[in-house]
Amino acid sequence: MTETLGDFVRYGYVALPLWVFAEQLGVPIPAAPILLAAGAIASTGRMNLFFLTALALAGALTADLIWYRAGYAHGSRALGRLCRVCLEPDSCVRHVKNLLEKHGLRSLLVAKFVPGLNAVAAPVAGTIRIPWWQFASVDALGILIWATTFELLGFVFAGQLEKVAVYAWRMSAFLLAVILIGTLAAFLVRKHLRRQRFLRDLRMARITPEELKQKLDRHEPVIVIDLRHSLDFLYEPYTIPGAIRIPIDELDKRNREIPSGKEVVLYCTCPNEARSAMTAIDLRKCGVTKVRPLLGGFHMWRRLGFPVESEFGPVPAITKQPACRAACGENPTA
Repeated sequence: MTETLGDFVRYGYVALPLWVFAEQLGVPIPAAPILLAAGAIASTGRMNLFFLTALALAGALTADLIWYRAGYAHGSRALGRLCRVCLEPDSCVRHVKNLLEKHGLRSLLVAKFVPGLNAVAAPVAGTIRIPWWQFASVDALGILIWATTFELLGFVFAGQLEKVAVYAWRMSAFLLAVILIGTLAAFLVRKHLRRQRFLRDLRMARITPEELKQKLDRHEPVIVIDLRHSLDFLYEPYTIPGAIRIPIDELDKRNREIPSGKEVVLYCTCPNEARSAMTAIDLRKCGVTKVRPLLGGFHMWRRLGFPVESEFGPVPAITKQPACRAACGENPTA
């Protein structure tokens, strides 16, 4: 047994759950290599495969429940924190919501195998208020499928134990360094390009909730468009008074419903209003020139205690809070 392999046997029961926990929590380190190594070593009897699987389940499920609770308690703010390390945050969140709407909790069974889906599935599930016990049950089964798949691959290739385990153990450290450096570089480049794109293409002043309310109170001809995903609307079935609901995924088909000669205000519940802003740019290309995103989106409107309406009955009151533009993403490009 090589020294590297011996280290894994000595520390594997501690390293495996911590490694899996860190990956699921958002640290950019791959857990697949260490699961492969665990399965390969378990085939020799030096480590217990069932205990290793239980440890992997405990680490991953703990991290997922932390993200689920963050999404349940803080909604889009939790997604905003997670999306700071995602390359395509808005499209990734929208993709997860579409999968949950189409396939339900069954999509969690394969979530661990899909990098983007794996990152945001838990907080999105919390945001749309999936019962925690349902989420935990299906997520645990998905974790077992994921962990067992890689462990069995290592187990099956036990004849190549030295190569598989040593390679997996060393590649974990190598990939950690590469991914950390690559992620940092991609993050900095993305932030720079995003800033330049906004400065170039988005030369528009976002409208504040206070300004929009004043326009609505004065009965000015303002068209308000609700871009929220259907799952977001299911959780909060309210709109700004007079708003037209056009989910962002249907905008290409229904953009002709938006008059080109009037002022248009867009809002959603994205981690920031960048999605509304980019949609505004797309609408300008379609001839709708007077279009502005709502600063802080629907959550800021509600947080300020401004009126909303619902076709399903009375709207529960919400305590008015002072505006905090810095906390609500006044500058999404920073």
